[in-house]
Amino acid sequence: MLDGLQWFVDLGAIVVLPILIFVFGMILGTKPSKAFTSALTVGVGFVGLNLVIDLLSSSLGPAAQAMVERFGLNLTTIDVGWPAAAAISYGTVLGSLAIPIGVLLNVVLIILGLTKTLNVDIWNFWHGAFIASLVYALTGNFAIGIAATIVYMMMILLFGDILGPIVKKFYGFPNITFPHGTAAPGFIFAIPMNWLFDRIPGIKNWKADPETIQNRFGIFGDSTVMGFLIGLVIGLFAGYDVAGVGQLAVKTGAVMVLMPKMVALLMEGLTPISEAANEFVKKRFPGRELYIGMDAALSVGHPAVLSSSLLLVPITILLAVILPGNTTLPFGDLATIPFLVCLMAAVFAGNIVRTVIAGSIYMVSILYITSWVAPLVTMSAKAANFDLQGNSSITALAEGGLWTTWMYVGLTKILSWGGLAIIGIVVLVGMIYVNKVLPKKQATQNK
Repeated sequence: MLDGLQWFVDLGAIVVLPILIFVFGMILGTKPSKAFTSALTVGVGFVGLNLVIDLLSSSLGPAAQAMVERFGLNLTTIDVGWPAAAAISYGTVLGSLAIPIGVLLNVVLIILGLTKTLNVDIWNFWHGAFIASLVYALTGNFAIGIAATIVYMMMILLFGDILGPIVKKFYGFPNITFPHGTAAPGFIFAIPMNWLFDRIPGIKNWKADPETIQNRFGIFGDSTVMGFLIGLVIGLFAGYDVAGVGQLAVKTGAVMVLMPKMVALLMEGLTPISEAANEFVKKRFPGRELYIGMDAALSVGHPAVLSSSLLLVPITILLAVILPGNTTLPFGDLATIPFLVCLMAAVFAGNIVRTVIAGSIYMVSILYITSWVAPLVTMSAKAANFDLQGNSSITALAEGGLWTTWMYVGLTKILSWGGLAIIGIVVLVGMIYVNKVLPKKQATQNK
């Protein structure tokens, strides 16, 4: 059964997701023809989204590498990027168990009313597998690795429940949420930062969302032009010739145009299923709502996210140079920065200045955490028979540097089972509050 499930996941997101959407639509009572059309549209949208993300990665990757070489960075830990981290995560027996554990746990928690999130983004269960692999590498205890998987999956569903209303308000996606291991921690990080910004004279009054910037700066505030100009600057920092700078500038401008269009296509397919899910829940569970958990790729097309992310690429490389004690060489995940800050932008209501400042502070913490956790990542890679390609120490910014990784590994290192129990209790209390207590309070206030 486990091999069959792994085979299904290995079909890839562009195949797995439409199948899941079709099955989900049929369960909800959607007509077969409509469910099939919606599922196929989602698949096509995901293909388009991946093509644009690949365009961004293939453009930024070489430019980032050129900047790294130009700065003469000589750091001992290489950032291998999230694809390598995912391969490492699923490369062990413990990691492969994350998928069946995640699916079963999700169903049970929905039945119990402890989550509103139905997470169909099965591929990204690798985040839970990654945490479990690090905990196992730290303790050598298989059982505590399984427990870490369960607690992490519960936590990510809680994040999905909290994010649902924010996703609807900022991105305009009804009944959609992002229980995504890379993106959701940034949302939590941004909340206290936003509180702080609101109390700093000057910054608290700055309006820097894409619309305001465009109104103030005219053509230079247009998101496409902004992408072009940011690509121009990155190309100059990379030391490209005129042709290289021009091509990078046009490609980053193209990403700013194409990404929102691909997201819109994907949402066109998801909307009928989302509406059917809402009706299904209203009939059978009055007073409850259901969110469809999706990849945070849907959120990275926002102009505020893309503009902030492109600005953070050279900033991250600069931080790696100047931070004392940092050993991480940013590389593989520089093009993944949009996923790290996409939900931060939602907290800041699209304010690019706040997103860049908070994102820079976030990247400081990420660089230090990746450096700290690198020995465990390297150990997990060896256990999964991952080719280190001659590197003695590897890490990954997109998961290895997040505060959630620091929390799981740090508390387990200090308190073993007790540390994991603390996280589990906090998550369970949060689920009860968000899904049981808070709805009753809101119902009382609305009377």
